[in-house]
Amino acid sequence: MSTQAALGAAAIDKKDYPAAIEYLTKAIAESPTSPNYLISRSIAHQRAKNYEAALADADAAVHAAIARSRRELIGTAHFRRAVALHGLGRYGDARLCLAWCMQKNPKEKALTMWQAKVKMDYDNAGGEDAECNKCTVKEVPNKQAAVKPQVKDPKGKGVEGSSNAPASAPAVTAKENIRQEWIQSNSKVTITIYAKGVAKDTAQINIEEGQVEVSFPVGQTGNTYDFTASPLFAQIDPSQSKFNITPFKIEIELYKTKQGLKWSKLEGSEPIITASTEEKKSEIPAAVLNPSTEKAPSYPTSSRNGPKDWDALASSALKSEKKEGAKDTGGDSDGEGGDPMDSFFKKLYKDADPDTKRAMMKSFQESNGTALSTNWSDVKKAPVKIQPPEGVEAKKW
Repeated sequence: MSTQAALGAAAIDKKDYPAAIEYLTKAIAESPTSPNYLISRSIAHQRAKNYEAALADADAAVHAAIARSRRELIGTAHFRRAVALHGLGRYGDARLCLAWCMQKNPKEKALTMWQAKVKMDYDNAGGEDAECNKCTVKEVPNKQAAVKPQVKDPKGKGVEGSSNAPASAPAVTAKENIRQEWIQSNSKVTITIYAKGVAKDTAQINIEEGQVEVSFPVGQTGNTYDFTASPLFAQIDPSQSKFNITPFKIEIELYKTKQGLKWSKLEGSEPIITASTEEKKSEIPAAVLNPSTEKAPSYPTSSRNGPKDWDALASSALKSEKKEGAKDTGGDSDGEGGDPMDSFFKKLYKDADPDTKRAMMKSFQESNGTALSTNWSDVKKAPVKIQPPEGVEAKKW
């Protein structure tokens, strides 16, 4: 290996791809028919996302390897063609090149992984009917003139042998072909949505302590794709969580609040209790959330007959009032001379069972008097939102 080629290989290891391209271009100038140098520069181009240049070098490497009758290098050159073609969104051609690699060099490193990756993207794109899956590549590519486009290194200088041609935009995934999967580690949960061509400026991703919401338009079809996971299996930390949109997928990383907790599924069955919901919960009287089933106490009294159970007396009086009211056809006495609606709600509360009373109290207090519910099974799940009348704006005091 020449000095320039060795420097190029070292630069690839350091992920300094512009420098690697520069060194390897000099090495190729010294040995234009070296398949190893062409393969190495193809790797540098591909990792720098210069897919057209990567493909050109891989094609040239096929010819160089054939000229030297190096079967394993022919296979490796086909493998590099496949990786570059995948970057260009040409999955049918990439799949075919991997098949040729398998014939020439079945022990090629990472071959199995790339076969699975290309197959998945091929299927997601729509199978053999998709335009990007058409096979147009030849086993022995046409010879082309050396590719010497320019890119800029980190200092802004042009580097010979790299490509400034924009990578082809991937085809937009049809809505019905978009799919999701999730995996987890001890510290985070990663959700991946496989959708090509999602525009970063139109995608909306909302990450909260107990839920994740994703929405984006599907190309120019007028359709919108929506994904919601709510409530999550456990609480996450939104401040650490993040997402990344690439041409081929959306990846969302949710950092667990409880490190090491294993999620059995992505979504849970109970709402996530956060600091804000705990604060609102503390405002609700304990007697409403946890009604006591114990017998009411008898209060102190100076009566010579001993203490009286005023709750029992009130209950007895209420029963007596109901009996008298049954004889009176004039309606509920609470409504006389007052607001009929107010009278209705008083009677509703008075005649309600304990769960209904709790629901009414909780919904009325949490909504600041803008909502009233009698369904405790719904109200107990989460704080009741403020629902001001139409045309009225709710304000915090």
